[in-house]
Amino acid sequence: MAERQLPERLSPLEPEYHPGSHGNFEHGVDVILSETRPGSILQLAAWPGEEKRLMSGIYKVTGLALPDAAGGGVTNGAKSAFGFAPGKFTVVGETEGLASAFTGVITSTVGTVTDLSHGRTAIRVAGPKAEWVMAKFFAIDFALPAFPLGAGRSTNHHDIFAQIQRTGADQFDIYVFRSFARSFWKALCHASEEVGYEVQ
Repeated sequence: MAERQLPERLSPLEPEYHPGSHGNFEHGVDVILSETRPGSILQLAAWPGEEKRLMSGIYKVTGLALPDAAGGGVTNGAKSAFGFAPGKFTVVGETEGLASAFTGVITSTVGTVTDLSHGRTAIRVAGPKAEWVMAKFFAIDFALPAFPLGAGRSTNHHDIFAQIQRTGADQFDIYVFRSFARSFWKALCHASEEVGYEVQ
């Protein structure tokens, strides 16, 4: 049976996505903004008492061993996972169809798997001033000891719900609802103008 091709997702950022250097970049660029476009963005939720089995299922499918700490996470480049609330996890993969890999692994007695790939936009903020720009939006301590590599947080910027994972020493991936993505992107660009930013 031939594999069904899914239509390519159009980016909600398209009208406002302008590659190149912007803002005060005369002395260099301190922030790099991009849309990462992962193939799969999933939310997994465990029933009470089934958190360990759900985490085991995530490891079985992705090879990612999540720490027990709340908000803990892990990334290997191609896939990442992080806890954002008790018993709730975001799992991201480069390829489409990751949700189907959980069929039979995460059963209805363990929890739920929801594919949010078409409902979220993934934005990356990187560079030496990434923490500084992020702190303009969210009341979170973005310093490395408080927000370690791989860890995730869920929070809001005004009415925009955001899930954030630290995917590098100076790099954060933010997942927002597609319907708010363009507005959030414009605000992010404006907040980065002061230090100079590049859209890639």
